Amino acid sequence: MRMRRLLAGALAVLTGGTVAVVLIQSTTPAAAERRGEAPLVIGHRGASAHRPEHTLLSYEAAIAMGADYIEPDLVSTKDHVLVARHENEISGTTDVAARAEFAGRRTTKTIDGRPVTGWFTEDFTLAELKTLRARERVPELRPDNTAFDGLAEIPTFEEVVRLAQRHGVGVYPETKHPSYFDSIGLSLEEPLLDVLGVTRMREVFIQSFETGNLRELRGRTKLPLIQLITWGGAPYDWTAAGDPRTYDDMVTPAGLREVARYADGIGVDTRRVVPVRADGRLGTPTSLVADAHRRRLDVHVWTVRNENSQLPADHRLGDPASPVYARATGDVAGWLGRLLDLGVDGAFCDDPAMGRAVVARRAG
Repeated sequence: MRMRRLLAGALAVLTGGTVAVVLIQSTTPAAAERRGEAPLVIGHRGASAHRPEHTLLSYEAAIAMGADYIEPDLVSTKDHVLVARHENEISGTTDVAARAEFAGRRTTKTIDGRPVTGWFTEDFTLAELKTLRARERVPELRPDNTAFDGLAEIPTFEEVVRLAQRHGVGVYPETKHPSYFDSIGLSLEEPLLDVLGVTRMREVFIQSFETGNLRELRGRTKLPLIQLITWGGAPYDWTAAGDPRTYDDMVTPAGLREVARYADGIGVDTRRVVPVRADGRLGTPTSLVADAHRRRLDVHVWTVRNENSQLPADHRLGDPASPVYARATGDVAGWLGRLLDLGVDGAFCDDPAMGRAVVARRAG
């Protein structure tokens, strides 16, 4: 499958426009390439640089752009169906706030120890959620995406899997807030495995920021599991249990050795691979990639984004005085190339066409 995606080329043409990419020449092959495999291009929430995230529109765009995998974040409905949303609170990604019939469902809940106010998927049946329409989550950063507001439904996980199967790509689901959903009787792991079983989907990575559900899954599936690791903080299940350890402990050699007992890889904030200094410029790369590879753990990084405001200062382009500088496309190809030079095995990309172009250039 990966070779077919490599041949997708450096230019993706989609309904509504053409996405052009800039190529760079890289010289040092990544660890995955040395093992005979190209680094993975993972469509982050689909192609969220070009379509509202977690919609079939976004996933279809990511596939057309050459993604190897598409990523749905999974939350549950009231009737225990998994749907693709970045969060279970949906006022920022749907038109629910404008729907008078659901006004009474606005509420405040404690999610992972923090109060959150809005509308929550677990208070809606799937049929009710299907009446809502998706919208761009960050319109100030991606105003062009608002052209697609109101066009797409909230997709189920099974719909995303079936789409991936039709086009020969993989899925990379994340279980969102697994401890919280366990606490309200809507565990995410069982319906996730059920969908993968019914569809017989095998091109899968399963990811989570928590540890307990990955350990549970390890005993129930041979599919590869990925431990997500943020720049700061700690897994919520550790915090809830009073465990003082943090993600910093997880990236030590001893921590990685423990992760390797139940996971096949780590998905890390790019700053874990190349820290960013106080001035916004890149610092000295860490040893994390090499340390993880010594434990036979793959390393996937997140998130490679196009906009200057989302890039290290070293890779921003244009006039900072321009009113559109923050959302203008920077040297994202150069930034991704640098990460691949450091040996990462895959990258979550908001613009899979850019990721595919960089990987294809390196392949030959």
